[in-house]
Amino acid sequence: MSKYEENGVFHPNPRPLTTAILVLDDCNTLSFAAAVDPMRAANRRAGKPLFDWQFFTATGTPASLTSGLNINGPAIAKLTSCDLLLVVAGFRLEDHATPALLSSLRRIAGQGTSIAAIDGGPWLLARAGLLDGQIATTHWEDLEEFATRFPNVNTRRDRFCISGRFATSGGAAPCIDMMLYLIGTRFGKTLAQRVGSAFLYDPLPAGSQPLTSTPRKVRRNPRLARALERMEATISEPLPIPDIAAHAGLSVRALELRFQTHLGLSPKATYLQMRLEEALRLAQDTSYPVRDIALATGFISPASFARAFKEAHGQSVRSLRSQGS
Repeated sequence: MSKYEENGVFHPNPRPLTTAILVLDDCNTLSFAAAVDPMRAANRRAGKPLFDWQFFTATGTPASLTSGLNINGPAIAKLTSCDLLLVVAGFRLEDHATPALLSSLRRIAGQGTSIAAIDGGPWLLARAGLLDGQIATTHWEDLEEFATRFPNVNTRRDRFCISGRFATSGGAAPCIDMMLYLIGTRFGKTLAQRVGSAFLYDPLPAGSQPLTSTPRKVRRNPRLARALERMEATISEPLPIPDIAAHAGLSVRALELRFQTHLGLSPKATYLQMRLEEALRLAQDTSYPVRDIALATGFISPASFARAFKEAHGQSVRSLRSQGS
């Protein structure tokens, strides 16, 4: 049996978990919150401390998230022991993969610690050689390159994966799924359901993340990623493109150039594509009336929604649903 095949923290055990959270520069704020807030909610809902966590950074200097929020903590090299290490990373993964950081990850893993990696975190575990022979996933935009770069890792298109003492997930929503799985497995499904309800969050099944990948250069462009994140967060009430540009810290012209260069579409066309992809998901996965789907994806007029949906997906919502019935 491999030394990495133990189940670690992913089995029933009422004992509280000492948790270290390694936060790296340029990680997504939502991914960071998705890792931390389920633990806070679990403590509150349980009425006792099930998770006791401390933040660490790569070198002891504050880690700056994509939102500008700074996270303070000692250097990861100073971590002596913990039950669970959460690794939260986003952009500039190769810059973060220093010999010192990879050595710390190997040392911590060698102590029998369970490690969960979020968003870009699986990339760092793979660079450290810790995922060789393991089942793993990563942010869906990076899956193809991840699988090519690390052939010894059994890469899966899942929202999250548990493989022995290692857990890997994509971005914020898959991370919540993973944390709820940890809470449910260790402390009981009832608590996990109560924590999920605290976020008004319904977990999606594993394997349901998008099956297409955006070019990795988008992931290397924080301002473009910020614009896309803003679009995703405002699908039900689309913002004017100048507002998206301002949120990303760009002029409208600069935003147009970046979208055309990296995505081959204008910001307006990309925004519409996102909304119609969400409409397709709602049409397939829910029983919402067409009018509600239209409103949920930012269409005031049901007629304009119907035309756009049929043009994008080749059939109406009614036809799509009749095929699946």
